[in-house]
Amino acid sequence: MTNRKTPHLNGSITISHEEINDLPLRSFSGKIVLLQEEKKLSRAFDEIREHDSIGFDTETRPSFKKGELHKVSLLQIAIPDKVFLVRLNQTGFTKHIIDFLENDSLTKAGVGIRDDIKAMQKLSRFEPAGFAELSTLAKEAGLQVESVKKLSALLLGFRISKGAQTSNWEAPTLTQKQLEYAATDAWVCLEIYKKLKG
Repeated sequence: MTNRKTPHLNGSITISHEEINDLPLRSFSGKIVLLQEEKKLSRAFDEIREHDSIGFDTETRPSFKKGELHKVSLLQIAIPDKVFLVRLNQTGFTKHIIDFLENDSLTKAGVGIRDDIKAMQKLSRFEPAGFAELSTLAKEAGLQVESVKKLSALLLGFRISKGAQTSNWEAPTLTQKQLEYAATDAWVCLEIYKKLKG
């Protein structure tokens, strides 16, 4: 078996909470495009299709009561220097979105993708294609980390904030903090994917 060089920064295969806390905090600093109207999706997905791989994530309003479940309300798609945030609870689950999710020539990289797909299939039926699970790729590269936070720290050398994770993603207006959090999650997925495939 060949000893494949692992792509992480300091040669280690895992990282502790203490080591993560010592790293600089970073968030996405490129352009964030918030899509709240169905008519604006066509142009956005035309631009997304120009790329071979994208960072992918979703957000759902958290449930604090037993038995209370919410639908996926935000779809995040990162291309280099730009992140599209699609408010599914406002645009609806359109043909553009289904075509994107079924496109096997576009790699959609993320963590916990199976759960994201399952949640979106409650909105509409589609046959998922072209997805890359980063925790699986990390394992194949010999790493012992699976979360976005740990992968970002180990591979990219910075920590990301998870502070807005449990906020209300169905709010009439998303805060700047929410937009940055959502964009950062998708952006780091793309950066992690590039590092693991590089």
